[in-house]
Amino acid sequence: MERMFDDAEDREYLARRAQRQKRRMLERRRRERKLRLIKLSLILGIICIVTAVCVKAAGHRAEPDLKSDQKDTLVKPVVVETPPEQIEEKTEDSAAEDTEEKAKPQIFRFEEDSDTVNIDTEKVISSNAILVNADTDKIISVKGAYDRISPASMTKVLTVLVAAEAIDEEDLEDTFTMTLEITDYAYVNDCSSVGFLDGEKIKVKDLFYGAVLASGGDAALGLAVYTAGSQEAFVDRMNAKLEELGISDSAHFTNCVGIYDENHYCTVYDMAVIMKAAMQNEWCRKVLSTHTYTTASTAEHPEGIEISNWFLRRIEDKDTGGLVVGGKTGYVVQSGNCAVSMQECADGMSYICVTVDSTSGWRCIYDHVEIYNRYIPSGSS
Repeated sequence: MERMFDDAEDREYLARRAQRQKRRMLERRRRERKLRLIKLSLILGIICIVTAVCVKAAGHRAEPDLKSDQKDTLVKPVVVETPPEQIEEKTEDSAAEDTEEKAKPQIFRFEEDSDTVNIDTEKVISSNAILVNADTDKIISVKGAYDRISPASMTKVLTVLVAAEAIDEEDLEDTFTMTLEITDYAYVNDCSSVGFLDGEKIKVKDLFYGAVLASGGDAALGLAVYTAGSQEAFVDRMNAKLEELGISDSAHFTNCVGIYDENHYCTVYDMAVIMKAAMQNEWCRKVLSTHTYTTASTAEHPEGIEISNWFLRRIEDKDTGGLVVGGKTGYVVQSGNCAVSMQECADGMSYICVTVDSTSGWRCIYDHVEIYNRYIPSGSS
């Protein structure tokens, strides 16, 4: 049965996230205020010492016949300090403003214009495709860009994005213990797998690389459980992210792996939006741009597991008019061979290409090569 998207639950999740951000920011600002007060105290102490020395020296220099009321009067500077409660109030207000700024929806809108063209060459086998300028948000070329498709393992681009936004950098060195339930899930659903074993203690960062480079169902589900406690709770967050990105009307996910489900869908337009958001996240961009990687040593895999992003490795020696800096493939029967990639060109412009329903993994790569070469303006090459 489809797990329907719950607006109330989404709002509750976003509120909790905003509260966590607020607490972290308040704590940081309290520490900063404490340091400022310590520095101020030190400065005032130094001023008092210097003043006392000056007063004593002035007393020694005074004429003996001067009356006490004729001596210069030392006027101490008056320091006006903001009451702590007012500082706290200002801190909380600033934190609330910063949190509100961060909580604003990150909506990307790609627009067609009079220069947008249809992809009609026989050299592009994929049934659905889109090419967008990720810097100007202009749609360059389209082919069934708004038709509902199954995203297959391109789903994992959203998986790593949602996970990356939910954890802190230090959490990447944390470990996750793989379970038999997760490995069985990947096996029963015929998912690609990194090869992690039941009971294996895996670094969280290796789950990210495993989900993208090896397209591992075990790694993706491990990320979901580590981040949200269960795949169901994590999928709620994925759908909340789709709404934040402004594409929830045409996209809805039911799992974090990419397994086919009639209620697990999006368009190639939606996938381009997801890719842009992911490539703007520093950690996601690093993972999506990595060609080869070896996981950390464990008791089960002392030498680690070597994994590769074969899309990037196979397209890197093709002439695309630029440099393909990130990509993720996918395949289920209902989607055929599909992929999303980003290319950077000599003029600094970045382009995102998404294709679905090609006839093979290699043919999918050549579809991207053809679209980049044929439709990116010549000045960008």
